[in-house]
Amino acid sequence: MIKTITKVGNSQGVIFDAALMDLARLKVGDQVNLEVHEGGTITLTPLRPMPSREDVSRVIQETMTDYARTMKKLA
Repeated sequence: MIKTITKVGNSQGVIFDAALMDLARLKVGDQVNLEVHEGGTITLTPLRPMPSREDVSRVIQETMTDYARTMKKLA
């Protein structure tokens, strides 16, 4: 995909259209890590928050409870 660098206020920027944002699963306000490599290649990597231990444990417990209830109904 080819984009053009444009002037944005006193800076320069690249506009991400809605299709690109959807493909990258990004939305306004998301944080990205920007790296500049040798040769001038620029990489943007979305920073996706990791779920907390408590959230993971809660989901596992809910799944196990649902599974046990389903197995009792099938028995």
